[in-house]
Amino acid sequence: MSKLTTSNAWLSLQAHQSDMSQQNLYELFAQDSKRFERFSLKFNDILMDYSKHPVSQSTINLLLELARQQELENKISDLFCGKKVNFSEDRAALHFALRREEALILDGVDIMPEIHKVLAKMDRFISSIRNGERKGYSGKVFTDIVSIGIGGSNLGPVMVTEALKPYSLDHISSHFVSNIDGTQLSTVLKKLNSETTLFIIASKTFTTQETMANAHSALNWFLANGGGKNDVDNHFVAVSTNRTEVEKFGINADNMFQFWSWVGGRYSLWSAIGLPIALSIGMENFYSLLKGAREMDQHFIATPMKKNLPVILGLIGIWQINFFGNKSHVILPYDQSLHRFPAYLQQLEMESNGKRIDRNGNEVDYATGAVVWGEPGTNSQHAFYQLLHQGTQIIPADFLAPCISHNPMDEQHCLLLANFIAQTEALMSGNKNIEIDEKYEAELSDENFIKDLYKKVSPHKLTPGGRPTTSILFKKLDPKTLGSLIALYEHKVFVQSVIWNTNPFDQWGVELGKQLAGKILGELNNELQITSHDSSTNGLINYFKENRQQNLF
Repeated sequence: MSKLTTSNAWLSLQAHQSDMSQQNLYELFAQDSKRFERFSLKFNDILMDYSKHPVSQSTINLLLELARQQELENKISDLFCGKKVNFSEDRAALHFALRREEALILDGVDIMPEIHKVLAKMDRFISSIRNGERKGYSGKVFTDIVSIGIGGSNLGPVMVTEALKPYSLDHISSHFVSNIDGTQLSTVLKKLNSETTLFIIASKTFTTQETMANAHSALNWFLANGGGKNDVDNHFVAVSTNRTEVEKFGINADNMFQFWSWVGGRYSLWSAIGLPIALSIGMENFYSLLKGAREMDQHFIATPMKKNLPVILGLIGIWQINFFGNKSHVILPYDQSLHRFPAYLQQLEMESNGKRIDRNGNEVDYATGAVVWGEPGTNSQHAFYQLLHQGTQIIPADFLAPCISHNPMDEQHCLLLANFIAQTEALMSGNKNIEIDEKYEAELSDENFIKDLYKKVSPHKLTPGGRPTTSILFKKLDPKTLGSLIALYEHKVFVQSVIWNTNPFDQWGVELGKQLAGKILGELNNELQITSHDSSTNGLINYFKENRQQNLF
């Protein structure tokens, strides 16, 4: 057993969970008319309601004691002081510096001037594209931006660009390519004109296999469709740390936007990785995005833990994962603009905290994360809410919605929010047999209604309730608010990593598959029968090789 699971704070929570699991969530509301006020928090225009979780004040006190035991406040200080919290890679994790204003010393050097230098370079470049000063090789203005990257170089920029489309320019269209499957890139390129297309190649090392394969294919398309080698530099820009590889590709270093080893991919949208975001929404709005995140950083640093949104959100997750044993977590944005938010959080949470080894190198004996998934409401209501309401697994849910819509067509936004609020109520309260009985009592007098059928149907109508939800309402989805929301979840992840004593800033688990892919690629490209792997891997390789030359169409 680990020190964590045998600690007083952990054992106290286990004992408390036995009591709380017997509590009816609906009755907790019936017993306390001020439950919402007790278990909700506000930050600027953001409201976070966690009252529809099986918590009492004792629960929160015990969770805060666990946080104190794990020295959460000290660990937050370590993070923001620039200590090497990413110990397995011997690095600080300074993504917050990308939206910071004050000096920050790393290895004796203030890193803020370099950050502001890159932002200024982004500003100049973006202005030249958006105002038409910088043109394509034929003298036409750029109309399309193709961003090529994968993982953190893609998920964050895609999510934010989609979320903030109301702030984008009409005459510039954004496209994103991540999948090495040629279908994605070819589908995008079919729509475009080489004369008016700008490519952004985003890769920290500029050696990422998927990204560089797509980048070279895009380059070949450009050269085959009117562009010359001398035009590459004007139509291709790089976001990278590797100047040598960027220049080898054919991009002048003047068209390279730097970021740094202390920025993890899934935390990097605030850096030059956010170049496609800024091209879409403009630099002023990009600065507002940074400001929103910076304000959440300040809240996280300075606010007492019991009133601290990231702390409470993280601890509620600990409560559900480790003490109620819930292995899944669904993200339900009631705003179509946030349709990529669940996918973004998948990487942020699962790549950060999906760890089996603690900071001391010991295998953990507790869960370190949930499976994160989701879709926008109300589409999801007509897809998988049946499982949420009546399934055998309890799946905690985060509901997110703006009070003001960018597209308030007729009464549709009120209808949307009515569904948002109703679903959280239904998941919490369920219905009772007596309610079902009353509803169908009148139907018993109907000669067409069969009493026996009613008896059979009645159990199927019952929803037990007690399904936990967190509701996050905000005034409007603008750049500043979105920045705060993203930072809220970033810090939630950090809070949970501190409790679990894991490193949320590395991702060694994704490396083995990449290494094996390199070996298998060579085997796929020769004519030999492969026998060097296990029988399944050999069989898959050989079957592919046998069939790839056949015309299947």
